[in-house]
Amino acid sequence: MGGPTMPIPLSVLDLTPLPEGGNGAQAIQNTLDLAEFVEQLGYHRFWLAEHHNMPGLASVAPEVLIAVVAQR
Repeated sequence: MGGPTMPIPLSVLDLTPLPEGGNGAQAIQNTLDLAEFVEQLGYHRFWLAEHHNMPGLASVAPEVLIAVVAQR
């Protein structure tokens, strides 16, 4: 019980949801802000998903978004 503890490597999976009343640009900005925030918190990974023809999601090209996230 009193032994050493190991940190749990937490990750985030972001689908780039479209905010109610918002647009794709706002959804992408929210994803970028979230990526920066979880990095500051020390999260292990930030995952981006790819979904097509989903009315509430703006995540159709994660390879492009990954480049933008990595640049920041």
